[in-house]
This record gives sequence, structure tokens and C-alpha cells, in this order.
Amino acid sequence: MPSAETTRTSVHKTTSAQQPDPVRPTKEDEVAAAGSELIGGPIGRRVLYAATWWTPVRVIALIAIGMFALGMVQKLPCYDGAWFQGASSQYTHACYSDIPHLYQGRGFADGLVPYFDKLPGDMEYLEYPVLTGVFMEVASWLTPGSGSIQHQEKFYWMVNAGMLMACTAVIAVCVARTHRRRPWDGLMVALAPAFALTATINWDLFAVALTAAAMLMWARGGTLSAGVLLGLATAAKLYPALLLGPLLILCWRAGRWRAFFTTAGAAVGAWLVVNLPVMITHDATGFHIREGWAKFYTFSQERGVDFGSFWLILSQRMDDPLSTDTVNTLATALMLLACLGVGALGLTAPRRPRFAQLAFLVVAAFILTNKVYSPQYVLWLIPLAALARPRWRDFLIWQACEVAYFLGIWLYLAYTTSGDAHKGLPTEGYQLAIAVHLLGTLYLCAVVVRDILMPERDPVRRSGDDDPSGGVLDGARDVFVLGQAARPPRHAAHSTEAAPVRWGATPTDVSP
Repeated sequence: MPSAETTRTSVHKTTSAQQPDPVRPTKEDEVAAAGSELIGGPIGRRVLYAATWWTPVRVIALIAIGMFALGMVQKLPCYDGAWFQGASSQYTHACYSDIPHLYQGRGFADGLVPYFDKLPGDMEYLEYPVLTGVFMEVASWLTPGSGSIQHQEKFYWMVNAGMLMACTAVIAVCVARTHRRRPWDGLMVALAPAFALTATINWDLFAVALTAAAMLMWARGGTLSAGVLLGLATAAKLYPALLLGPLLILCWRAGRWRAFFTTAGAAVGAWLVVNLPVMITHDATGFHIREGWAKFYTFSQERGVDFGSFWLILSQRMDDPLSTDTVNTLATALMLLACLGVGALGLTAPRRPRFAQLAFLVVAAFILTNKVYSPQYVLWLIPLAALARPRWRDFLIWQACEVAYFLGIWLYLAYTTSGDAHKGLPTEGYQLAIAVHLLGTLYLCAVVVRDILMPERDPVRRSGDDDPSGGVLDGARDVFVLGQAARPPRHAAHSTEAAPVRWGATPTDVSP
């Protein structure tokens, strides 16, 4: 009977023959290697194939849950009373969350049904997309209706935190499994400080989890399931719909139209299935758009310049600030220009960009041009950043900027709500925090663009892969290229790459 050591050796040889070795971040990333000294040094080759329960995906998921729990601990001063002791206290402790305040403020404490029942006050209806409203409503069902309202609000936050923790585990697992040979890139998501600090401010993690699952399905070739998940994500938050733009550009370049239209059609269908029952109402005069359903869209349009955007800096420094309509027009124009730039980059780059790279750039463009940047919006970018630029140095530089902004906004709000005491950060200091956040995001965008224009510097492609998150795009031929990339013989630029890639597709591999 073969020994355990012989069996492990046989498994190792078989696995090595079937696929390339997993990428060891401690071998190719100096920051990862230095950080690994805290837990015993760089990972060895034997560990990659050791028969153990502690697989990279499980380790990453547990670390992500642990970091989420630390983020909950950071909210402890608010849980112990700062949420209810006046505005300034929750800001000075940097533990603010929308969740407990909206339990009563959006009618959940009174049993009101989102989008159907009118709210007292100026808001009138819940201002969140339908699937997020369902998430909030389910959490309210699990919240006991007995005890004081403060007790109920704290319990509501705790129930939501438990549900958002499950979303965190989904995100960590999906990112770790998207790049088959690079599971440890998911550790960036798990250890991101801005992730832990902002995870329970709002309900964004639900949409982020659905988006991460959609990207995983696309990476595995599931164009239909990817579309369904992307449609559900868009029903929870608007930003996931932006990912259809990069898919359009990349599928256009590779001639994979069938895959794109399958995914886009499934996304639209899933979105309609969720929204139509709430969107349409009927009376004696016919069918109408329900006012409660439209609240999210009208609120987004009518909302003025708000926290975190460069528009706020302009507004605070102008004698005659721009009107909301003017800002809406300019922000939309800037976003369209940015999308055109990302599209041009995708079609003219010397080598077809990876899906995660363009997805990161288009979502970052939305964040940079938008008239508001809530601190939890960083959650949209963290999984995309880990897939687009898996290098710890650049990731940590960006995270440091986001943590600085996280502290800056709460200190600024503390300053504006503390009266004559002026505890916190004055306006000029907050404007500096906004600039730091913007510059940090622009820095990471610039590095990703450099990787696209100089693919030999892309960490993923230097490891020997083409586009692990690309699904049907991975290793596909280009059929439509613009600019300088179209002038040399097709794929001549790729053949000079130092790292081996799978560009041996035949013409029959190209979908009609």
C-alpha cells in the first residue's frame, strides 16, 4: 500500500502536469514577501499542494470575516450609545452608520412596505433600488418589535451586519476564485482596511457581492448566469450596469458578440423581473410608473452636490456655486468622455486589456466624476482593484488615501455639528481629505492604464496568463483593432511577450 508521502508526491506530479503552478505572491511581490515574515516567511512550493483543509480560498474567507468583525468592533462606541447621543458623538468616534437611523426614518419600525407605503416627512418613499429595499425589509422582519426604539435600532444594525458579513464571505471567495492561478490576490480584499471600516455604513456590500459573483461566472464561461447576477446587482445598486461597457468593448475586439448579447440580455431580463412588479401600477386610467419605485432615480437626479466630490470643493470655493442641473449636465458629460476614453483604450491598446482592468477604470471614472462620494463607495472598487492591479504597494497606497478620507469626513461632520466647540476638521482640512482620496484613486487608475499600454508590466500577464477574468475572452483572437495595434501583423506584438500566453486560438474559436 503506498505511503501518504508517495500519494502526495503523485498528486503533486499529476496536478503539475495538468496545469501551471499557482502564483505565489511572496515570490513576485516584494511587499507581500516582507509582510509574510510576520507569519513565518514566504510560502513554499510544497504548501501549494499540501493535502490540508486550509486552502487559500478558505483562509481568505476566514480572514475577511475576521476583518469584518474588527470593523464591527470599531463601531462599538456608537452601538453603546453614540448613535443616540447627538450627531457629534458618532462623528468624533468615526462610527456612523445609516442602518440604525433608517430603521425608524424609513418606516421599517412602523411596518411600512417600501415603495408602496408613503413615509412621513419630506422623503415620501424609500430612496434605494428595489433589491436593496428587499434586503432592508428582510432584516426588519428579523428584528424584534419589542423594547425601546433604540434597542430595536441596535438589533436591526446587528441583523444587517450578520447579513452583510455573509456578503463579505461571498466577495472574498469570488475574488479568490476568479483568477484560478492567483487565489491569494483575494487577500487584498480580505485585509483592505477601508473595507472593514466602511462595510456596515450602508447596504452596498449586497450589490458588491452580486457583482463579484457575476464576474466569477463570466470568468468561468457562464455568460447567462453572469448576466443574471449582473442584472440582480444592478437592481441593488446602479453601478454594476457599468460593467456592460467594458464587456461590449472587449467582445467587440474579440468578435464574441454572442457572449456579450447573452450576458446583456440576461442582465436586462433579471433587472426587469425584479423591478417590474414594483415599477408598474394600474388604475382606471391605465398603467403608470409607481412613484415609490421612481424615488431612487428622482432623488439621484435632484440631489445637490454632496460630500466627497471635487464638485463640493468647487462649490465651497465659488462665490456663485453651480446649480444642481448644471452639475448634473457637466458630471454626465465628464462621465461620457471618460467612458469614451476607456473604450478607445480598449480598442487601441497593443494587446486586448483584461476585463478586470477596464471594469475598474469605468467604475473609478463614475466615482471620480459623480457629484457625491459616500465613504462606503470604496467597496465598489476594492474587489475590482485586487483583480485589475494585484500589487500590494499600489493597493496599500490607495487604501491609505481612502482611510484618510474616511477619517476626514467624520471629523469634518464633527466640526460642523459641534457648535462653538469646533471639534474636528475645518472646511479646508476636509477639502484636503477629498483631494487625497481623488489623487489616490487617480494614481491607481494611472497604474492600470500603464499596465494596459505596457502589458509586459502587468503582474497577471507576467505570470503567464492572458485574461483569467475574461471567460470566453481568455486567449481569444482579436478581430477588430484600431490605431497602432492594427498596423503590425495580427498578434505580432503578443508573440514578443516574455511570458507565455495562450494565444493559439484558431479562427473557428471566434463566435459569429
